[in-house]
Amino acid sequence: MKRTVFLLLAVVLLAASMSPIALAAEVCYPSVVEESEDGGEIRKVYDLSPEQDPAGIPRSDFEQNGIRYTLIDLLKQEMPEYQERQHTEEVSLESKNKDMASILALLPQEKEFVTADGLSGTLTLQLDTVQVETAGYGTSSRKVTATRRYPNLGSQDTQYIPKTVDENGRTMTLQDVSWQTDNTGDLDGYAMGDRYTAVATYSGTATSSYVTGYTVTAKYVGTVSRIALDRVRYVAVFEGTEIKPVIPVPEPAVPDIDPDKTASDGGFQFNWAYILVPLGAVVLAGGGVGAALFLKKRHEAGEESA
Repeated sequence: MKRTVFLLLAVVLLAASMSPIALAAEVCYPSVVEESEDGGEIRKVYDLSPEQDPAGIPRSDFEQNGIRYTLIDLLKQEMPEYQERQHTEEVSLESKNKDMASILALLPQEKEFVTADGLSGTLTLQLDTVQVETAGYGTSSRKVTATRRYPNLGSQDTQYIPKTVDENGRTMTLQDVSWQTDNTGDLDGYAMGDRYTAVATYSGTATSSYVTGYTVTAKYVGTVSRIALDRVRYVAVFEGTEIKPVIPVPEPAVPDIDPDKTASDGGFQFNWAYILVPLGAVVLAGGGVGAALFLKKRHEAGEESA
Protein backbone atom coordinates (compact mmCIF):
# COMPACT_ATOMS: atom_id res chain seq x y z
CA MET A 1 0.00 0.00 0.00
CA LYS A 2 2.80 2.38 0.98
CA ARG A 3 4.63 1.57 -2.25
CA THR A 4 1.54 2.44 -4.29
CA VAL A 5 1.14 5.78 -2.50
CA PHE A 6 4.81 6.62 -3.13
CA LEU A 7 4.43 5.81 -6.85
CA LEU A 8 1.34 8.00 -7.20
CA LEU A 9 3.08 10.82 -5.39
CA ALA A 10 6.09 10.52 -7.71
CA VAL A 11 3.84 10.68 -10.81
CA VAL A 12 2.05 13.77 -9.50
CA LEU A 13 5.34 15.52 -8.72
CA LEU A 14 6.72 14.66 -12.16
CA ALA A 15 3.62 16.02 -13.92
CA ALA A 16 3.71 19.18 -11.83
CA SER A 17 7.37 19.74 -12.69
CA MET A 18 6.75 19.27 -16.45
CA SER A 19 3.50 21.20 -16.81
CA PRO A 20 5.02 24.69 -16.63
CA ILE A 21 7.35 23.77 -19.49
CA ALA A 22 4.60 22.28 -21.65
CA LEU A 23 2.16 25.12 -21.03
CA ALA A 24 4.64 27.98 -21.16
CA ALA A 25 3.56 30.54 -23.73
CA GLU A 26 5.94 32.25 -26.10
CA VAL A 27 7.37 35.39 -24.51
CA CYS A 28 6.04 38.62 -26.04
CA TYR A 29 8.13 41.76 -26.39
CA PRO A 30 6.72 45.30 -26.27
CA SER A 31 6.73 47.47 -29.37
CA VAL A 32 6.48 50.70 -27.35
CA VAL A 33 7.33 51.56 -23.72
CA GLU A 34 5.86 54.79 -22.32
CA GLU A 35 6.88 56.29 -18.98
CA SER A 36 5.15 59.14 -17.16
CA GLU A 37 7.13 62.28 -16.37
CA ASP A 38 7.25 61.58 -12.64
CA GLY A 39 8.08 57.92 -13.18
CA GLY A 40 4.96 56.82 -11.32
CA GLU A 41 3.57 54.79 -14.24
CA ILE A 42 4.96 52.73 -17.14
CA ARG A 43 2.87 51.46 -20.05
CA LYS A 44 4.17 48.63 -22.22
CA VAL A 45 2.41 48.24 -25.59
CA TYR A 46 2.23 44.82 -27.27
CA ASP A 47 0.91 44.47 -30.86
CA LEU A 48 0.04 40.80 -31.37
CA SER A 49 -1.50 38.85 -34.19
CA PRO A 50 -4.85 37.14 -33.53
CA GLU A 51 -3.01 33.81 -33.32
CA GLN A 52 -0.53 34.91 -30.63
CA ASP A 53 -1.23 34.00 -27.00
CA PRO A 54 -1.33 37.06 -24.68
CA ALA A 55 -0.27 34.78 -21.83
CA GLY A 56 3.29 35.46 -23.00
CA ILE A 57 3.09 39.11 -21.87
CA PRO A 58 5.31 39.51 -18.76
CA ARG A 59 3.33 40.45 -15.64
CA SER A 60 5.98 40.22 -12.90
CA ASP A 61 7.15 43.16 -10.80
CA PHE A 62 10.37 44.85 -11.81
CA GLU A 63 12.63 47.61 -10.51
CA GLN A 64 13.91 50.62 -12.42
CA ASN A 65 15.67 53.79 -11.26
CA GLY A 66 14.91 53.09 -7.61
CA ILE A 67 11.22 52.41 -8.22
CA ARG A 68 9.38 49.09 -8.01
CA TYR A 69 6.66 48.65 -10.62
CA THR A 70 3.62 46.39 -10.19
CA LEU A 71 1.08 45.43 -12.87
CA ILE A 72 -2.31 47.00 -12.14
CA ASP A 73 -4.14 46.54 -15.47
CA LEU A 74 -3.89 44.83 -18.86
CA LEU A 75 -5.93 46.61 -21.54
CA LYS A 76 -7.03 44.98 -24.81
CA GLN A 77 -7.86 46.87 -28.01
CA GLU A 78 -8.77 45.59 -31.48
CA MET A 79 -6.67 47.29 -34.19
CA PRO A 80 -8.61 47.42 -37.50
CA GLU A 81 -6.51 47.94 -40.62
CA TYR A 82 -7.84 49.30 -43.92
CA GLN A 83 -6.54 47.46 -46.98
CA GLU A 84 -7.04 48.58 -50.59
CA ARG A 85 -5.63 47.63 -54.00
CA GLN A 86 -6.40 47.60 -57.72
CA HIS A 87 -7.81 44.33 -59.00
CA THR A 88 -8.31 42.94 -62.51
CA GLU A 89 -10.69 40.05 -63.05
CA GLU A 90 -11.02 38.20 -66.36
CA VAL A 91 -14.35 36.57 -67.18
CA SER A 92 -15.19 34.01 -69.84
CA LEU A 93 -18.62 33.04 -71.14
CA GLU A 94 -20.32 31.38 -74.11
CA SER A 95 -22.41 33.12 -76.77
CA LYS A 96 -24.45 31.75 -79.68
CA ASN A 97 -23.87 34.89 -81.72
CA LYS A 98 -20.81 36.98 -82.46
CA ASP A 99 -22.38 40.39 -83.02
CA MET A 100 -21.41 42.99 -80.43
CA ALA A 101 -24.99 43.78 -79.44
CA SER A 102 -25.61 40.18 -78.40
CA ILE A 103 -22.28 40.00 -76.58
CA LEU A 104 -22.72 43.24 -74.62
CA ALA A 105 -26.12 41.99 -73.50
CA LEU A 106 -24.23 39.22 -71.68
CA LEU A 107 -21.63 41.53 -70.12
CA PRO A 108 -22.87 43.97 -67.44
CA GLN A 109 -21.13 47.34 -67.32
CA GLU A 110 -20.32 46.92 -63.60
CA LYS A 111 -19.88 43.86 -61.45
CA GLU A 112 -19.57 43.28 -57.70
CA PHE A 113 -16.62 41.04 -56.90
CA VAL A 114 -15.00 39.46 -53.83
CA THR A 115 -11.38 38.28 -54.00
CA ALA A 116 -10.09 35.03 -52.53
CA ASP A 117 -8.58 36.88 -49.54
CA GLY A 118 -11.80 38.71 -48.71
CA LEU A 119 -11.41 42.11 -50.42
CA SER A 120 -14.54 43.36 -52.21
CA GLY A 121 -15.45 46.17 -54.58
CA THR A 122 -17.17 47.24 -57.80
CA LEU A 123 -15.33 46.43 -61.05
CA THR A 124 -15.97 48.13 -64.41
CA LEU A 125 -15.98 46.43 -67.82
CA GLN A 126 -13.10 47.39 -70.10
CA LEU A 127 -14.58 47.41 -73.62
CA ASP A 128 -11.19 47.27 -75.33
CA THR A 129 -10.54 43.89 -73.71
CA VAL A 130 -13.61 42.14 -75.14
CA GLN A 131 -12.58 39.29 -77.47
CA VAL A 132 -14.70 36.77 -79.40
CA GLU A 133 -13.38 33.43 -80.60
CA THR A 134 -15.04 30.44 -82.25
CA ALA A 135 -15.81 27.82 -79.64
CA GLY A 136 -16.17 24.90 -82.08
CA TYR A 137 -17.69 23.53 -85.26
CA GLY A 138 -20.39 21.00 -86.07
CA THR A 139 -21.35 19.15 -89.27
CA SER A 140 -24.69 18.55 -90.93
CA SER A 141 -25.75 16.51 -93.95
CA ARG A 142 -28.74 16.66 -96.30
CA LYS A 143 -30.00 14.79 -99.38
CA VAL A 144 -29.57 16.58 -102.71
CA THR A 145 -30.82 15.63 -106.18
CA ALA A 146 -29.88 16.47 -109.76
CA THR A 147 -31.63 15.87 -113.08
CA ARG A 148 -30.01 14.99 -116.40
CA ARG A 149 -31.72 14.72 -119.82
CA TYR A 150 -30.46 12.37 -122.50
CA PRO A 151 -32.38 13.00 -125.80
CA ASN A 152 -32.55 11.25 -129.18
CA LEU A 153 -32.21 7.72 -127.90
CA GLY A 154 -33.31 4.91 -130.25
CA SER A 155 -34.80 2.81 -127.47
CA GLN A 156 -35.72 2.95 -123.83
CA ASP A 157 -32.57 1.20 -122.75
CA THR A 158 -30.88 2.34 -119.53
CA GLN A 159 -27.51 1.12 -120.65
CA TYR A 160 -27.05 4.44 -122.34
CA ILE A 161 -27.71 6.28 -119.09
CA PRO A 162 -24.66 7.08 -116.82
CA LYS A 163 -25.00 5.47 -113.43
CA THR A 164 -23.21 8.31 -111.58
CA VAL A 165 -22.59 11.97 -112.23
CA ASP A 166 -20.60 14.76 -110.50
CA GLU A 167 -22.53 17.74 -109.11
CA ASN A 168 -20.62 20.57 -107.42
CA GLY A 169 -17.83 18.24 -106.43
CA ARG A 170 -20.16 15.57 -105.12
CA THR A 171 -20.68 12.15 -106.70
CA MET A 172 -24.35 11.41 -107.24
CA THR A 173 -25.96 8.05 -107.99
CA LEU A 174 -28.73 7.28 -110.48
CA GLN A 175 -32.03 6.81 -108.71
CA ASP A 176 -34.72 6.92 -111.42
CA VAL A 177 -35.25 7.28 -115.20
CA SER A 178 -38.36 8.50 -116.98
CA TRP A 179 -38.84 8.41 -120.78
CA GLN A 180 -40.25 10.86 -123.23
CA THR A 181 -41.09 10.03 -126.88
CA ASP A 182 -39.71 12.27 -129.61
CA ASN A 183 -41.94 12.17 -132.81
CA THR A 184 -39.52 13.41 -135.42
CA GLY A 185 -41.65 12.29 -138.52
CA ASP A 186 -40.05 11.61 -141.92
CA LEU A 187 -36.64 12.89 -142.81
CA ASP A 188 -36.13 13.58 -146.63
CA GLY A 189 -38.80 11.12 -147.58
CA TYR A 190 -37.55 8.43 -145.32
CA ALA A 191 -39.71 7.12 -142.56
CA MET A 192 -38.06 7.56 -139.16
CA GLY A 193 -38.81 5.39 -136.10
CA ASP A 194 -39.68 6.79 -132.64
CA ARG A 195 -36.89 8.49 -130.70
CA TYR A 196 -36.78 8.84 -126.91
CA THR A 197 -35.45 11.26 -124.34
CA ALA A 198 -34.37 9.86 -120.97
CA VAL A 199 -34.90 12.05 -117.90
CA ALA A 200 -32.52 10.68 -115.26
CA THR A 201 -32.72 11.61 -111.56
CA TYR A 202 -29.59 11.38 -109.41
CA SER A 203 -29.28 11.75 -105.65
CA GLY A 204 -26.47 12.25 -103.19
CA THR A 205 -25.56 13.63 -99.74
CA ALA A 206 -24.30 17.13 -99.12
CA THR A 207 -22.25 17.73 -95.92
CA SER A 208 -21.61 21.17 -94.46
CA SER A 209 -19.99 22.56 -91.31
CA TYR A 210 -21.25 25.31 -89.04
CA VAL A 211 -20.09 27.21 -85.94
CA THR A 212 -21.49 25.74 -82.74
CA GLY A 213 -20.88 28.89 -80.65
CA TYR A 214 -18.43 31.55 -79.54
CA THR A 215 -16.28 32.11 -76.48
CA VAL A 216 -16.27 35.67 -75.14
CA THR A 217 -13.55 36.93 -72.79
CA ALA A 218 -13.38 40.34 -71.11
CA LYS A 219 -11.66 42.09 -68.21
CA TYR A 220 -13.14 44.02 -65.31
CA VAL A 221 -10.96 46.50 -63.42
CA GLY A 222 -11.58 48.36 -60.16
CA THR A 223 -10.60 48.94 -56.54
CA VAL A 224 -11.22 46.33 -53.87
CA SER A 225 -10.84 46.89 -50.14
CA ARG A 226 -11.60 45.55 -46.68
CA ILE A 227 -11.17 46.37 -42.99
CA ALA A 228 -9.13 43.58 -41.42
CA LEU A 229 -8.56 42.86 -37.73
CA ASP A 230 -4.98 41.69 -38.19
CA ARG A 231 -3.64 43.05 -34.90
CA VAL A 232 -4.68 43.02 -31.26
CA ARG A 233 -3.06 45.64 -29.00
CA TYR A 234 -2.45 44.94 -25.32
CA VAL A 235 -1.29 47.68 -22.93
CA ALA A 236 0.27 46.51 -19.66
CA VAL A 237 -0.04 49.29 -17.07
CA PHE A 238 2.52 49.21 -14.23
CA GLU A 239 2.29 51.46 -11.17
CA GLY A 240 5.52 52.53 -9.49
CA THR A 241 6.37 52.76 -5.79
CA GLU A 242 9.56 54.38 -4.57
CA ILE A 243 11.92 51.96 -2.89
CA LYS A 244 12.86 53.42 0.52
CA PRO A 245 16.35 52.58 1.84
CA VAL A 246 16.55 50.42 4.97
CA ILE A 247 18.12 52.39 7.90
CA PRO A 248 20.04 50.05 10.23
CA VAL A 249 19.15 50.21 13.97
CA PRO A 250 22.27 51.06 16.06
CA GLU A 251 23.30 48.50 18.67
CA PRO A 252 23.08 49.62 22.34
CA ALA A 253 26.36 50.78 23.80
CA VAL A 254 28.10 48.49 26.34
CA PRO A 255 28.27 50.25 29.74
CA ASP A 256 31.71 51.21 31.01
CA ILE A 257 32.36 49.20 34.16
CA ASP A 258 35.82 50.54 34.92
CA PRO A 259 36.07 50.50 38.79
CA ASP A 260 38.42 53.43 38.71
CA LYS A 261 35.97 55.62 36.86
CA THR A 262 34.74 58.52 38.93
CA ALA A 263 32.22 61.20 38.44
CA SER A 264 33.24 64.35 36.70
CA ASP A 265 32.69 66.26 39.92
CA GLY A 266 35.27 64.10 41.76
CA GLY A 267 32.75 61.87 43.63
CA PHE A 268 32.16 58.13 43.28
CA GLN A 269 29.51 57.04 40.69
CA PHE A 270 27.87 53.64 41.32
CA ASN A 271 27.69 51.32 38.29
CA TRP A 272 24.89 48.69 38.34
CA ALA A 273 26.81 46.51 35.87
CA TYR A 274 28.96 45.27 38.77
CA ILE A 275 25.88 43.59 40.26
CA LEU A 276 23.66 42.69 37.26
CA VAL A 277 26.26 40.90 35.16
CA PRO A 278 27.45 38.46 37.85
CA LEU A 279 23.87 37.93 39.01
CA GLY A 280 22.77 36.98 35.47
CA ALA A 281 25.61 34.49 35.19
CA VAL A 282 24.63 32.90 38.51
CA VAL A 283 20.98 32.59 37.47
CA LEU A 284 21.90 30.90 34.21
CA ALA A 285 24.25 28.50 35.92
CA GLY A 286 21.67 27.64 38.56
CA GLY A 287 19.02 27.02 35.95
CA GLY A 288 21.31 24.64 34.07
CA VAL A 289 22.19 22.69 37.23
CA GLY A 290 18.54 22.44 38.26
CA ALA A 291 17.55 21.10 34.88
CA ALA A 292 20.31 18.50 35.00
CA LEU A 293 19.25 17.29 38.47
CA PHE A 294 15.62 17.06 37.38
CA LEU A 295 16.50 14.92 34.42
CA LYS A 296 18.71 12.68 36.51
CA LYS A 297 16.01 12.05 39.13
CA ARG A 298 13.48 11.33 36.44
CA HIS A 299 15.82 8.78 34.90
CA GLU A 300 16.45 7.06 38.23
CA ALA A 301 12.71 6.90 38.94
CA GLY A 302 12.19 5.25 35.67
CA GLU A 303 14.75 2.57 36.36
CA GLU A 304 13.26 1.74 39.82
CA SER A 305 9.77 1.34 38.43
CA ALA A 306 11.16 -1.04 35.84
